[in-house]
Amino acid sequence: MYEVELKFRVDDPADLERRLVGLAARFREPVEQVDRYFAHPSRDFARTDEALRLRRVGDDLAVTWKGPRVDAATKTRQELELAVARVVEGAKVVTIDRWTSLLESLGFRPVREVSKRRRAARVPWQGADVEVALDDVTGLGAFVELELVALAGQVPQARGCIESLALALGCTQPERRSYLELLLAHTPVVR
Repeated sequence: MYEVELKFRVDDPADLERRLVGLAARFREPVEQVDRYFAHPSRDFARTDEALRLRRVGDDLAVTWKGPRVDAATKTRQELELAVARVVEGAKVVTIDRWTSLLESLGFRPVREVSKRRRAARVPWQGADVEVALDDVTGLGAFVELELVALAGQVPQARGCIESLALALGCTQPERRSYLELLLAHTPVVR
């Protein structure tokens, strides 16, 4: 499966939300997400354009591998995400810190955390339900992400769909860098 995504910086999130509601967006309750990214012990993910992250939303955890981007216009990439079963030891849920310890024991190194408040919605557009996320990213500000998940042969159609929605919303300057890349460029990690 491929994640076909466009991301844009947003100057007026309230206005964009009104425009999305005008397009029949169905918003869910906001959530706080913490993404912890890791460096591979023997491969430079910055060079291979890959990412490995643990995502925490409440007590829920998922581990995700993102492959290299496959085009120059969008953030289309193969993505494998696995929910981590909620495991209880004694009376407490196993935390992101315990999973971090496991990855560190295998040689992975934490790089940085990305924290954001996300309001997600689905927007019916050109026969598809586009996943939309209004993000307020700590240290970066407001963004909107438009995303469809597609099989390899469906990527061009998915890309056309989200590009069309972006234009309808007045979003014209896509940001191809991930939040992690933006934060590292803004405030490099001291090693």
